[in-house]
Amino acid sequence: MGIALVGIGKIARDQHIPAIHGSGSWSLAAAVSRNASVEDIDTYTDFHQMLAQRPDIRAVSLTMPPVPRFEYAMAALQSGRHVMLEKPPGATVSECQVLLETAREKTWHSRMAEMVPAAKIWLRGKKIKHLDIIWKEDVRRWHPNQDWIWQAGGLGVFDPGINALSIMTEILADPVHVTQAVLEIPENKDCPIAAELRFAHPHGAHVHAVFDWRQSGEQIWTIDIETDGGHLTLFDGGARMVVDGQAFASGDTPLHGEYPRLYAKFAELVSDAQSELDLSPLQHVADAFLIGRRVITDPHYES
Repeated sequence: MGIALVGIGKIARDQHIPAIHGSGSWSLAAAVSRNASVEDIDTYTDFHQMLAQRPDIRAVSLTMPPVPRFEYAMAALQSGRHVMLEKPPGATVSECQVLLETAREKTWHSRMAEMVPAAKIWLRGKKIKHLDIIWKEDVRRWHPNQDWIWQAGGLGVFDPGINALSIMTEILADPVHVTQAVLEIPENKDCPIAAELRFAHPHGAHVHAVFDWRQSGEQIWTIDIETDGGHLTLFDGGARMVVDGQAFASGDTPLHGEYPRLYAKFAELVSDAQSELDLSPLQHVADAFLIGRRVITDPHYES
């Protein structure tokens, strides 16, 4: 099927375009961007013009920032197109609910990491004692010169942090909810550069998450879980797993296999006339903003 990619930025070039080109289900039929293009692909500057002129394109993948995404998603759905949304599915929980009423198509890409399903199976039937998330990366390396991510609605450090939350909510058998949060916000930004969250677990497990964009050196995307039946750690955002000292790995570097599996999942949903949208990771972020204690920290500059 032909698919249009809307928003040609870093994540589109690093992940979406290679995943589409490598897929047996999709072909990149058009791109939409105000100031970028894709070689040998028809590029439009106006999304509505693309929808009107290309009825042959059945699906669109939206990779722009969260705030403008709702208008584009609604226009696509109302024109009868299948829609895939780069996480999070929207800027607010309420607008996501509106999209949910219109159609249900959203998969959290970090759940596509190779070891996430295996971790979910291993945890089944075990009592969790501790779950600790450590998600620390260098914002200058992964989100260079992306001002939108610091503006209201851009989520700040929760843009990567929500990936960890999507894995957590997928592998846990019981729902958790945020009880405490501390948000460190640079004095020249609207959104946090670091955050610490604590969750309530129905069976009393200690659940804790630390997100930080000021990491230098090694990048850390780890979920560590102690249970009554052993110890499991997911490394590299779910690409590697260690269970009681035994290592399991996909061979993928972080993110390498997630987007191809994401587009395969999207093709499966379209083929089966099904949809998927889970708001629980975004709900945790919204709750953190609601109850979080805000701490103003040093200003952040790109260089």
